[in-house]
Amino acid sequence: MSETFCFLMRRDLSQDVPTIEWPNGIELTTYSAERASAVHELMQIGYREGGGRVPALDVWQQQFETDPEYDPALCFIASDAEGVIGLAQCWTSSYIKNLVVHPRGQGRGLGRALLLHAFKAFRDRREGFVDLKVLESNQRAQRLYEMSGMYVVRRELVPD
Repeated sequence: MSETFCFLMRRDLSQDVPTIEWPNGIELTTYSAERASAVHELMQIGYREGGGRVPALDVWQQQFETDPEYDPALCFIASDAEGVIGLAQCWTSSYIKNLVVHPRGQGRGLGRALLLHAFKAFRDRREGFVDLKVLESNQRAQRLYEMSGMYVVRRELVPD
């Protein structure tokens, strides 16, 4: 069995956050229990593409909504005419837990817009930095994060 590694990446929030350019037709909202099923479905798609797994809907929703770092105002949901297309799920510790864009929305700047929106939200909360983890094998996401001003803090072994 091979070991899997990830990078802990960070963005200094004392730097200006660039203007956010949302793709046409995108509506931004925050999490609510009514959206749980659509968010869960998007996360399953994202994990299939980027690695990892997500528990069944009822387990995921219970874990998510009862996590001590959960704040629905920090779970940013992007929707288009077809439904939920993007998600930035953040914790109160200035940590981006998940950033997912549906394949139909990739390559349009939505991931960058969600990422910058999260940076701005944490900066508005007077946080000094924001962190996230990305699988070492997910080079597409790493490029997005680096182009948005993030840098690698350390390499970590992903627990099984």
